Amino acid sequence: MQALNQISPITVVGRWQNPAGVACTSHGAMPKGLRLTIWLDLMSCATAADAPEVQAMAGVLATAFEVHGFDQLPISGLSDSATRRMMARWFPGADRLLALDWQELRHATRDEPRYDEIEDLVGLLTTGVCPTHAGREEVIWVAHALSQASLGDNHLWQDLHLPSRRELSALMSGWFPAIAARNDRDMKWKKFLYKQLCERAELTICRAPSCSVCTDYAHCFGPEDAVLA
Repeated sequence: MQALNQISPITVVGRWQNPAGVACTSHGAMPKGLRLTIWLDLMSCATAADAPEVQAMAGVLATAFEVHGFDQLPISGLSDSATRRMMARWFPGADRLLALDWQELRHATRDEPRYDEIEDLVGLLTTGVCPTHAGREEVIWVAHALSQASLGDNHLWQDLHLPSRRELSALMSGWFPAIAARNDRDMKWKKFLYKQLCERAELTICRAPSCSVCTDYAHCFGPEDAVLA
């Protein structure tokens, strides 16, 4: 297998288009450089490339592998066995394509200074999920991916490398309907999730008596459709 850092992203782009046939250049948060190469390798193995959870997971995995390398578990809170099951379910063959060493990953650890935030967000997202639900493990995978991406600096859909905010909203409604239903005013998703955490902890971070009269209204409810630079 050709080493990843020797593959031209231009070569890889030609291998994958989304199911609607839209060229990669129309993607609102397309990864770049090595991250793009990894992302496209994952998507070339995807079992359901049009599913927002698969697209989001590919974005989180590509980011983690680029930043932390292939000898570290990519998603904080997911064990090596859970990571392996997730990749076999949604990206079969990608572990071989990326030359992942599962024996090495069994003993890998990665320090995440903000892991307490990930735990809190996962707890928020999975509240009310039945422990015996057939898809519970997949819910846990998605919750960890979303929570890890929430530590990023951009809009959440951008740090998930989704094509647009629309896919993130579909993901939230499909996988976390109880949480999504609370966002009835269409607040930006990352701000909404952290606001929910604050309310859980009975913390008040907003000085205004209501969102409608808050001077920061646009920061919480403004458009998120800018293309990631």
